Amino acid sequence: MKESKSPEKVNRLLQSIALAAALLAFVLCILITLNYVQMKRSDPLNSPAMKVMIERFRNNPEDQQIRTEIRELDLLARKAFFTNKWQIRTGAYLLLFSVLIVVICLQFISLSERKLPGLPGPRQDHFWDARKINRKWVAWSGIVLVCFSLFFAFLTHNELGNTMQQLTVAGRQSDTSQADGTADLDSNAMAQDTSTASTDISGSTASMDGFPTQDEVNNNSATFRGPGGNGIVFQQGFPTSWDGRNGKNIKWKTEIALPGYNSPVVWNDKIFLSGASDKKREVFCFDMVSGKLLWRFVVEKIPGSSTAVPKTHRETGFAAPTLATDGRRVYAIFANGDLVALDFSGKQVWAKNMGFPKNHYGHSSSLIMYHDMLMVQYDQTGSTNIIALDGKSGDQRWKTSREVKISWSSPILVNTGKQMELMLVAEPFVISYDPATGKERWRFDCISGEVGPSLAYADGVVFSVNEYSKLAAVKIGTSPSLLWESDEYLSDIPSPVATAKYLFLPTSYGMMVCYDAKTGKKYWEHDFSTPTYASPMIVSGNVYQLDKKGVMHVFKADKTYTSVSESALGEGSVCTPAFAAGKIIIRGDKYLYCIAK
Repeated sequence: MKESKSPEKVNRLLQSIALAAALLAFVLCILITLNYVQMKRSDPLNSPAMKVMIERFRNNPEDQQIRTEIRELDLLARKAFFTNKWQIRTGAYLLLFSVLIVVICLQFISLSERKLPGLPGPRQDHFWDARKINRKWVAWSGIVLVCFSLFFAFLTHNELGNTMQQLTVAGRQSDTSQADGTADLDSNAMAQDTSTASTDISGSTASMDGFPTQDEVNNNSATFRGPGGNGIVFQQGFPTSWDGRNGKNIKWKTEIALPGYNSPVVWNDKIFLSGASDKKREVFCFDMVSGKLLWRFVVEKIPGSSTAVPKTHRETGFAAPTLATDGRRVYAIFANGDLVALDFSGKQVWAKNMGFPKNHYGHSSSLIMYHDMLMVQYDQTGSTNIIALDGKSGDQRWKTSREVKISWSSPILVNTGKQMELMLVAEPFVISYDPATGKERWRFDCISGEVGPSLAYADGVVFSVNEYSKLAAVKIGTSPSLLWESDEYLSDIPSPVATAKYLFLPTSYGMMVCYDAKTGKKYWEHDFSTPTYASPMIVSGNVYQLDKKGVMHVFKADKTYTSVSESALGEGSVCTPAFAAGKIIIRGDKYLYCIAK
């Protein structure tokens, strides 16, 4: 008797397990369906709390408490996003597992019934072996419910991703300062490590009105020394040789009406530069394809501008700083402190005077963009500042005073892999700032004198140099440290450029030196025998160095000096070239050149 009841006990156990799994599956189906309905009814983009705080922040952008609350609320939203995503994924897996348990148990019960002889006597009416029609309805209803639940789980998972993306975009559009705090996750995910350097400038991959995407930045030359001002070109397909006399690879050349030592900046089919004398200041826009002058804007009648003529050095002039563009507007600053923003049709958007310069060489620090903010390094006697202005309105976003002497170098903007850093150099410090707030991140004492060369950055190391001082390689971080230093070759005007492996240092008297970036070991030195003011650029594994006679020296970015070519422009130049869309744009002493294959 015990033996005859043993299979029945097994069947009852299997029935209990199947019933428990079925109940779990039913509960999961209900939860997944309710979660989908709740998600469709809620709208994180229109959270009343977030709306109120953003409006308060817009009215009072200097309120750090509101900024912190917005970041904390956004962080909670992101945590909820990932928690909900995990719950949906786990629930779907549990649902499938429960259904699988039910099917297996029922299959074992069915096999057992086929093999065991029936018991004598009247058959009992059990739930699992009677009412076949009802069981079919229950089975099919369960299958439909499970399928719908899995479908809702899939929709919820996708909808969460779309909502998160929209929330990130909306947050960035609402306020750039807020965006810096909320976009850390996206910025870290997008941090790139190229063979040369990491320079993620915008921290964004979505196209927005406020500021350009990273692809747009990398595909243009929007600032001095390219993306981030770091001397690295991310595009390929540029010529390595040309001849200005016979026209080889010279697509066009156009005369420039006014002198200036600023470099061209390029955005899509437009080239911008400025020129000035002691009496006139202008911004020029040229067509990238034909070289035709599209428009010229005379900078005059700027509020607060002085009629006095600033004193400048002959190697600085009245239009030394390179312009900057965000693909929406172009910005230019001049030796008298006039700063102007123009749209791409040549109409003034806003203008202001930064204060009459007290600078014995003349103002020469170039402009740079972070998101929709224009960064202005404005160093004058007794007042050294880095200022962020709203690109649309010119209103001040933040201003940070610097405990340094005057510097004629330009800022660089780099993604270190962990965060965006705005780095400046002036006696005695290299200092890093948060570009969104102007808050100092770290500083390191390593330089002296009247600093002209800008910094170079690669793979967690920043390089500073100045004549009568030293060349220093600093490992960055909250507690920066000196990796190595040298005083054998120094520069007073051209800036160095670096990769993860090599540092290339030009001097104004024509010497080029290559060091191991991590140890300071000198690999080679090469004398071009011609003074050099332009800074080198790294392009597709080659270094492009233009000397004052207009000869471009192209050589391999390697630990042995290997010349690729030497190409004469046909006139002198002291300006760093711009690289974009397979074309090299060089400002000569009198003409603007476009070089292309």
